[in-house]
Amino acid sequence: MTEQTDRADDWRFKLFDSLSFPTRILKPDGTIIAVNNVFLERSGDQEAEVIGSTCRVNNLKHFPNQSFPCTNGEDCPLCRTVIRKMSQSVLLHTTGDDDEPHWEERVFSPILGGDGGVEYVIESIRDVTNVKRIEKLYIDMRELIDNVVQSSVSGIIAANRKGDIILANEAAEELFGYTAEEIRRVNIEDFYPPGVARDIMKMLRDEKLGRKGKLPVTHLEIISKQGEKIPVEMTAAIIYENGEEVATAGIFNDLREKLAVEQKLYESRVKIGQAEKMASLGRLAAGVAHEINNPLTSILMYGSIMREKLEPGHQLAGNLDYVLEDAERCKNIVKNLLAYSRQSSSTKEVLPFNSIVTESLKLLHDQRLFRHVEVVQQLIEQEVLIRADKNQICQVVINLVMNAVDAMDERGRLTFTTCVGEDHKTARLRVTDTGPGIKPEHMSKIFDPFFTTKAPGKGTGLGLSMAYGVMEENQGRIFVEQTGPGGTTFVLELPVVTLSNEILFDSIG
Repeated sequence: MTEQTDRADDWRFKLFDSLSFPTRILKPDGTIIAVNNVFLERSGDQEAEVIGSTCRVNNLKHFPNQSFPCTNGEDCPLCRTVIRKMSQSVLLHTTGDDDEPHWEERVFSPILGGDGGVEYVIESIRDVTNVKRIEKLYIDMRELIDNVVQSSVSGIIAANRKGDIILANEAAEELFGYTAEEIRRVNIEDFYPPGVARDIMKMLRDEKLGRKGKLPVTHLEIISKQGEKIPVEMTAAIIYENGEEVATAGIFNDLREKLAVEQKLYESRVKIGQAEKMASLGRLAAGVAHEINNPLTSILMYGSIMREKLEPGHQLAGNLDYVLEDAERCKNIVKNLLAYSRQSSSTKEVLPFNSIVTESLKLLHDQRLFRHVEVVQQLIEQEVLIRADKNQICQVVINLVMNAVDAMDERGRLTFTTCVGEDHKTARLRVTDTGPGIKPEHMSKIFDPFFTTKAPGKGTGLGLSMAYGVMEENQGRIFVEQTGPGGTTFVLELPVVTLSNEILFDSIG
């Protein structure tokens, strides 16, 4: 092939001109000896000015801002082609007349001579602008998706078919307690209680639950790195490729804060409902108390007169004392009823917490009830002080004792335990029996006025509702800590009073 060859008659030139890509034929030193028509059309160059010039000169004309390392053999694709006798390529970038970026891929292929050396090099030029733009769109989309995933407040995790974690955002790392490096070494099954991961896959494949490969919102527990069980709201999906399962993805929302808020709202609604019930009870109690107070006053007055007229050591003196003492207690109960209706003020005093147990047991005169009941006292050794109405609190304890004895059919063990709360700001009395426990359907009603499970004539249903009001009146609370076939534990909680000059002054006078 020489410059004198008649181009119009040589089939090789016809083949060269028929190539769809712009193409140049170069000598090993970079001299251009031929270009096809497509090259001339695309570049706008004249054949005469191109032939005989070098590829560097021609390239700089069209890529003025591109660096061409022609002096360095390893960096120049033409030089590498000559040296290695293998095809080489390079990507050129420029800004077109439309101010948009353009890319060209240039492939250099050697033509070997008879001696095995490179005699010519064919340079094929391909516009890859559209390909590069699609690649950029793909990269930008991947970056956008990655930013969306990483910025999500929901934990997002993807795993392959073996359960190996292939993606986890920062929210998932925080939720599960793993670092970005650690979470890649954890299997997806480690995030759930035993068997739950397999159950999730069964649900994902079950078309009855929705679309195949889609899991509707599901509530379950996950296990963190620290072993903590965390309630979450989860959705999941199977990722398919050509109809085959290749991975799974899950989105997790931590429910701890939501559940805590719901619990507080529930407790608030319960308190409001209880307050409304107690208000109704208070209005009723006020009327009942006034009606009882008149005959009770007569009993106390005439009983006291009778006691004064009895000779010392009279056989009826002890029984009469019991009558007067119980009548006095009834008077205090009436006082409590009036306190409910806010028509009487309670008398609060500072007293040892343990004394409410000992004093309450002293007030229980009918020892026949305890003939087959073992009473156990586990009282805290240190002195703990509370400020409360002693009579009111003792009445609450007596009410719990009577309920416990009834529940055990007057046979079992009754345990009193006193302690200080973990915050050292509250004192607690646990009253535990060995009865059959409270039925689940009754738990929400036990503090309701007039609710009772006792036989007609054996209970009014006012005991626990009055106890609830008394504890509220004394800035405390009453609640069931546990119940079941082995028994029930009621807890009375009252604020602890610390020693201060005010208390010392009260105690002195």
